[in-house]
Amino acid sequence: MRIAMMAALLSFALVAQATGQSLSQVNEALQAGEADKALSLLASLPKNAEWHNLDCRVQYALEHWNAAYDECQKAVQMDDQNSDYHMWLGRASGEKASRASFLSAYSLGKRVGTEFERAVQIDPKNAAALADLGEFYYSAPGIVGGGTDKAEQIARQLDSVDPARAYELRARIAEKNKDYSTAESEYKKAIEVSKTPAFQWMNLAAFYRRRNRLQDMESAVQKGFEAAEHEKHAGVALANGASSLIRGGRNFQLASKLLETYLKSDSLTEEVPAFKAYTQLAKLKADLGDKAAARQDKAAALALAHDYKPAQDLNF
Repeated sequence: MRIAMMAALLSFALVAQATGQSLSQVNEALQAGEADKALSLLASLPKNAEWHNLDCRVQYALEHWNAAYDECQKAVQMDDQNSDYHMWLGRASGEKASRASFLSAYSLGKRVGTEFERAVQIDPKNAAALADLGEFYYSAPGIVGGGTDKAEQIARQLDSVDPARAYELRARIAEKNKDYSTAESEYKKAIEVSKTPAFQWMNLAAFYRRRNRLQDMESAVQKGFEAAEHEKHAGVALANGASSLIRGGRNFQLASKLLETYLKSDSLTEEVPAFKAYTQLAKLKADLGDKAAARQDKAAALALAHDYKPAQDLNF
């Protein structure tokens, strides 16, 4: 009996170890932007809280908001003590709320704040969750729990966790209050305190785009690109810089270069899925008159995520 019990425990441990390793492979595929591969791997694995969280994040990357919400909710139901699970449920709730009817948006909007608050309660040093909560507070109406006073409190919490994020949050609060000179100053302070300032340069560029200061935007993007050359994990910054140029309608050649550099880098991330970057690049190539290259980039996007609708909708 004792030998049988030991054998059963060993078998369970081996299965758990194998599942953990396989879920790590799912995460690697997700970070690489290989959505189809990630979903295929998930289909062969037993479901637990981490399984549902990973599925949520793949669906989120694919912009399947309802599916992302459902899966993130299951992850939290199975493990209520994981800060990141609550953070991702807050994010999925926000995306679902932005596309819902008025009554549904109200309840989902409250859910966004509740989930971010829970994420921070579980782990007060979760910088990403703090930043998300701060963004919710300054952008959401008071009826669902928003308020700039609450956002300012989060900025004070971030001071000791991630000073650059703290300055950026204060910048967004000032921008919300139409105090644009203070906002610009806070964005620049974030650059000064950051050890990897490429991301902060691109946030400043995005601010300039919103203020229609397009020459300043281009200059900030260029400085962010230069900073990224000395940083190991600047992928998100490169993609964000390209996004600012695209949305500002300026320097599509530089935007293409930023996206190409990102796609060739070792810092691919689910924050900017590779299939999304290929889709953006395809649009740029088409606008620049290179339809053949545009079709290649569209094909590359769909090879990674066959049902990514923005890529499917490209008409070339």
